[in-house]
Amino acid sequence: MLECVINLSEGRDELLLSHLATTAGADLLDVHRDPDHHRSVFTLVGTSAPRTLVREAVATLTLHDHDGVHPRLGVVDVVPFVPLGSQTMDDALRARDEFARWIVDELGVPVFLYGPERTLPEVRRTAWKSLRPDLGPDVGHETAGAVCVGARMPLVAWNMWLEGVDLERTREVARLVRSPEIRTLGLQVGSFTQVSCNLVSPGMVGPDAAYDAVARHVTIHHCELVGLVPRSVLDATPPGRWRQLDLDVTRTIEERLAQPLTMRRVSWAR
Repeated sequence: MLECVINLSEGRDELLLSHLATTAGADLLDVHRDPDHHRSVFTLVGTSAPRTLVREAVATLTLHDHDGVHPRLGVVDVVPFVPLGSQTMDDALRARDEFARWIVDELGVPVFLYGPERTLPEVRRTAWKSLRPDLGPDVGHETAGAVCVGARMPLVAWNMWLEGVDLERTREVARLVRSPEIRTLGLQVGSFTQVSCNLVSPGMVGPDAAYDAVARHVTIHHCELVGLVPRSVLDATPPGRWRQLDLDVTRTIEERLAQPLTMRRVSWAR
């Protein structure tokens, strides 16, 4: 089974996001909406539901006047395929490449690929500068911009919220803890600042280690899990710290796969 974690550049219109969620049907595991980032993360399984969701997102969303704090290249900003269970990275790469050709042919949205070729941060730094699209037009779609389509192993998207810490200091802390295992951004989110993290090797550096690295420099107000985590992350984390780290058995990929659709939920940024 493949997981697909689609990041859309819309986090404020709840009715529209609910409509988009319905297009994924039973293949939807989770939606996380963040109005400050002006971004939502849809966790799905398979290769069919991502196309249905993306088609509707391109038809209904626009980058015009988008003002979220999170960097983005398009309304469908990131589409990674992730191998689960018996699936392999080769399977994820095949799904990535097929999806990339589909969105170019069907919707005319240019594609930047990431995976073995380059990382997602490399795409963000160089897209439309030294890096041109791998597929599709050499200019962005009028309303949808461009899309980053990737293949990767499971990661943990996870944020630490800071109170009373200015943006300059937050960005400094983000730089200090950044490593090959922890990708970080320092962001302003309302009256808080945030060290926004992708823990790309959670088996090596999990949320507890990332928390402790940041806590050596500043006081953390609270943590926020974005989307779902593999059960192995919980198993490697002391249960006494789950609440502090915003982790829970019900928010694992494995638990959501076992739930009926009516029990799956939309989660909201605090």
